[in-house]
Amino acid sequence: MDEYRIQMKKGVIREAYRGLMEYLMGLRTHFQKEFPEYTVSGNLYPGYMDMTYFSVVPDTFRRRKLKVAIVFLHETCSFEAWLAGSNKQVQAHYWMMFQESGWNRYRMPETIRGADSILEYTLAERPDFYDLISLTAQIESGTREFIRDIEDFLERAEGHNMAC
Repeated sequence: MDEYRIQMKKGVIREAYRGLMEYLMGLRTHFQKEFPEYTVSGNLYPGYMDMTYFSVVPDTFRRRKLKVAIVFLHETCSFEAWLAGSNKQVQAHYWMMFQESGWNRYRMPETIRGADSILEYTLAERPDFYDLISLTAQIESGTREFIRDIEDFLERAEGHNMAC
């Protein structure tokens, strides 16, 4: 706690964190305004300086009890999109579906035990916080691609199961 107190007194971390939270809240608002077909969480989960995120739920995911989290990872200062389930049973079901299919377009945790995601995609490995317009466009574009790819996979997988 002594080191924490010293760093807080300097003020740099506090200002950076405030700026980051303001950007993330603005990014969440951007998704709400630009994509009315998505349900965007009303809150930003601030985390414990490990990750901060908000969720985006396309209609096609809602009935499957899936969501996409737009995640800022504090340790690496990177943005990712994570496919997640509304509960552990949903998470396990879809993780197994992707695992058994051999579909490897996105990273998948080795095990679902202790994992917060089913699939992961890096949106911005080294975000440029000096160009927020471009950063927002990069995150938006990557998120939409991630969602489309998963929708396509699920439609094919479910169509195949119905045909069997």
